[in-house]
Amino acid sequence: MKYIFTFLIFCYQILFSQKQEVIKSSPSTDQYFGNRIVDEYRNIEDVKDSSVISWMKEQNNYTNSILKSIPSRQYLIDKLDEMDSKNEYSISYLQITDNDKYFYIKRQVKENVQKLYLRNGFDAKEELLFTSAEYKKNNKEHVINYIKPNYDGSKIVVALTEGGKEIGEMIIIDVEKKIILPYTITHCWPSDGGGVSWLPDNNSFIYLYYPIVDNKSEMFLKNMASVVYKIGNDPKIIHPILSKKDYPELNLKEEDFPIVSINKNNQNYLIAEIGGAANFSDTYYANFSELNNKHISWKTLYKKEDKVVDYTLVKDNLYYVSARGTKNNFVAHTVLKKPDFLHPEIIIPEMKDDVIGSVYSTKDGLFLTTTKNGVESKLYFYSSQKKINEIVLPIPSGNVKLTTKSNKYSDIWVTCSGWINTDKRYKYHVSENKFIPENINPIIEFPDFKYIKVLETTVKSHDGKDIPLSIIYNKELNPKEELPLLVLGYGAYATSYSPFYAKIALLWVIKGGIVAYTHVRGGGEKGEDWHLGGFKKTKPNSWKDFISCIEYMHEKGYSNPSKTAIWGSSAGGIVMGRTMTEKPDLVKAVIIAAGTLNTIRMETAPNGPNNIKEFGTVKNKDEFGYLYEMDSYHHIKKWTKYPATLITGGYNDPRVPIWISAKFAAKLMANNTSKNPVLLKVDFDGGHGRDNTKKKAYEDIADIFAFAFWQLGHPDYQPKENPKN
Repeated sequence: MKYIFTFLIFCYQILFSQKQEVIKSSPSTDQYFGNRIVDEYRNIEDVKDSSVISWMKEQNNYTNSILKSIPSRQYLIDKLDEMDSKNEYSISYLQITDNDKYFYIKRQVKENVQKLYLRNGFDAKEELLFTSAEYKKNNKEHVINYIKPNYDGSKIVVALTEGGKEIGEMIIIDVEKKIILPYTITHCWPSDGGGVSWLPDNNSFIYLYYPIVDNKSEMFLKNMASVVYKIGNDPKIIHPILSKKDYPELNLKEEDFPIVSINKNNQNYLIAEIGGAANFSDTYYANFSELNNKHISWKTLYKKEDKVVDYTLVKDNLYYVSARGTKNNFVAHTVLKKPDFLHPEIIIPEMKDDVIGSVYSTKDGLFLTTTKNGVESKLYFYSSQKKINEIVLPIPSGNVKLTTKSNKYSDIWVTCSGWINTDKRYKYHVSENKFIPENINPIIEFPDFKYIKVLETTVKSHDGKDIPLSIIYNKELNPKEELPLLVLGYGAYATSYSPFYAKIALLWVIKGGIVAYTHVRGGGEKGEDWHLGGFKKTKPNSWKDFISCIEYMHEKGYSNPSKTAIWGSSAGGIVMGRTMTEKPDLVKAVIIAAGTLNTIRMETAPNGPNNIKEFGTVKNKDEFGYLYEMDSYHHIKKWTKYPATLITGGYNDPRVPIWISAKFAAKLMANNTSKNPVLLKVDFDGGHGRDNTKKKAYEDIADIFAFAFWQLGHPDYQPKENPKN
């Protein structure tokens, strides 16, 4: 045993004496409205350059060697696997057709691959239709990331993606014959681009076509087109029905997403939404009879200024949720044949404390959901007698999701979610005011989580605004106990941190920590005003709110700076990066996954022009100032002690290019004077962190938690020889 221990010490000394390679700085200088901006690592933006690739691989190897050496990292993987094993299986992407066929993706606990199943009714025996293991291309594992059956369930589209790249291909399965039809649809991204909309003939569908799918190309995410495909035709021959090129009268931009669909409640109309990274969009409509015309006469349904949050059709009547001129939204009515959004007939006025979020219609009437602070949900029913009544949910819910067939039917399903509760799904019978459990996934209670609790509170921000904060802890929340604290934040695109069954967060808690979800401005927790409170000029509120929440946790004695880690991804990278650059001594560890960290250069990336709607453009003097203020890369200062930082990204990321993470890591390494490590992890097969296999997802979480626990001093995660840069 003595010799084994000596050998382990030797291994640690060899491992942690490795020196990180510093990439050569190749500065570039830009002028923006009289402002001279020096970009020290512009050379890293060329991610096809062999020297850049070599450096990123060296950093990735170094980071992986560090992370894999942290004690108890494997425990985290094993624990996640153990929790998963109690479920026996997991089901996702549930789709129910008009004739009660249930399609879904299922993965058995011991499987790393997904399988597509069918049931002819909820209680019927399931039939295997397809497994992703059957789909081999480039010898890479593929993941199913989208399914859409036609109305009678005779055919189903299945989208597959390789290695977490998100963009992939679609195949079509003949359900009755149980065969894959010989037509592969490429240049598509249905999980993000509006999905598939089947035509009433059950043999044709609409999808969004991407002319360029190379995410390193300057033309990636440009000039997309909605197209119609008829089964049996050559998929390579494109039949566009909406695009910038073919419809110049609509003044589309090359980065717009022209998404066309057929509303399930009224198939007489085509609906065209000009999508993108914006909370509201211009939307058009046309008669379905025009589909085969050489040129469709698209008419305006509503403009983005009308701030339509959601809508449903009942014959030719359109009922919609609007944020126009209101704080908490209202529900109004107009007629599709002559829509008028300037003079709405308000049928449900805004509520005092709750934000109206979504509206659905069934044969019986309208259903709508509301939220308070983004964490307390309610359900309401608006009857044909024009009366609104709250429906008491079977369990208290932080988040409520509804599913319907169409308003030809009474069928409606309600899924209730919470931070510490397994999702519970019910079929609601309005005539009896009764919820019948119809869980597609097994309901498993974990003894480890028995004493975990949630505190929903608010924190005063720098300007006096009340910021909602969700605190998850074990047994008791004791002041002055100062436990390992993990704080998460996002705050963009009006996206809310809605409660979900956060098994990952609960794992942190049972290991002796506290998790805090912040609901900062820029998100949608308190409606559109909340979004605009962290938007372009007001974006600093996002990280200032975040900082206030952390300081609150410290002031209460729940934790302290040396025991605090923060974690954010994508647009949440703005909040993480500006928190650590504005107050580097506030936290001990920072985890940024595929973060938006170099906002004044984001516009040059393929997905950058699309994000102008949310963050601004450097071509406008004022908006350049906003972008510079939120640019974490340019706020890294020389001779500064920064927290330990783990920066991750995917080489094939279609949303946030890897060079943003790499530039931030390089500059941080060059300027950080603390002994805290700066680690860069690059997944050369992956993308934005979505659509991963189970194995890959567990490893990524284990890396994040092991890194954070190590840096916060958790005794189970301390190597014998303390890792250093």
